[in-house]
Amino acid sequence: MTETANDLAGIKVMVVDDSNTIRRSAEIFLAHSGCEVILATDGFDAMAKVIDCQPDIIFLDIVMPRLDGYQACMLIKKNPRYQSVPVIMLSSKSGLFDRARGRMVGSDEYLTKPFTKEALLDTVRKHTSHHRVPA
Repeated sequence: MTETANDLAGIKVMVVDDSNTIRRSAEIFLAHSGCEVILATDGFDAMAKVIDCQPDIIFLDIVMPRLDGYQACMLIKKNPRYQSVPVIMLSSKSGLFDRARGRMVGSDEYLTKPFTKEALLDTVRKHTSHHRVPA
């Protein structure tokens, strides 16, 4: 897939996860496709970086110390400046309750971990298509 290697160039993607492995995997997948990657280790770290970096899309782990994904999503979506930024919940659980709770706090989608490169990039494409100019 070399013809799409940089099809996401210029898209700012934030990945918030307390797992270094998940952050690193996402960073490699996204950077290879031309994304600008912003990493955060928990909800508090993410809140500061959302303001500083203004990401185009946010991937948010649900289970994190201090401020979990549901709480962070709710804070992002309550802020008029950021409520239009797509927030994708990340979880190793794929249960209906987790998905419903994610929707209740304003998440735009739910991605189950471990995710594939294709699933991650397809989600970015789906939620940021308005940012790109057609070739």
